Amino acid sequence: MNYRIIPFFLMFIICALPVQAKMYKWVDEEGNTHFGDQIPSRYLNKEHKELNEQGAVVETHEEVVEETEEQRKERLKRARIEKEEKEHAIEQAKQDRVLLDTYTTERDLDAALKARLDAVDSQLQLSESIIADAKRKLDSTEKQITRLKAAGNEVPQNISDKMKNEEKQLKTYLEVAASHEKRKHDINEQFAAYIKRFRELKANQQRVKDEREARRKEALGL
Repeated sequence: MNYRIIPFFLMFIICALPVQAKMYKWVDEEGNTHFGDQIPSRYLNKEHKELNEQGAVVETHEEVVEETEEQRKERLKRARIEKEEKEHAIEQAKQDRVLLDTYTTERDLDAALKARLDAVDSQLQLSESIIADAKRKLDSTEKQITRLKAAGNEVPQNISDKMKNEEKQLKTYLEVAASHEKRKHDINEQFAAYIKRFRELKANQQRVKDEREARRKEALGL
């Protein structure tokens, strides 16, 4: 027997075997169920099932719903909001950990607030001193110019420039002082939020502790 022709013979037999076609099950618009090895194109996006040769369902294809432009925008909007909420929750958790790690009691927060305000008050006092000095200089220059004009003399350019420069400096000093006042306001608001959140976190910690203790006593029958 020529064994060299056996592989070619087996390949011929395999190729000659019928290929098992896929079978599908679908329902038309009137609710009638259909079976076949091909699905009409208008039902491809509808729900249909793929069957094996025994007629058992091996895969279910869900209906593909085409969304409108308005639905697409709404879906994207919901996804954006969910993403923002998730990012906010992660950031809030980080801030909570820092808050609890930095301050042990509410008194620590009060002390930190006082230290911040004292530092800003020192800067504000310095600004007020500088402003008072700048106002005195500007007032002196303005009086000098008034006297010159009253005497019918022309105001020298250097004195006019001096007054403009003093006015500009005073404006800058006032803006710096205003920024210190705003800083005080921001610090007070910031620590008010810290203290409120600190109380919430501590209350939650105590609640969890009480619940654990209650479960422990219940387990011990106490």
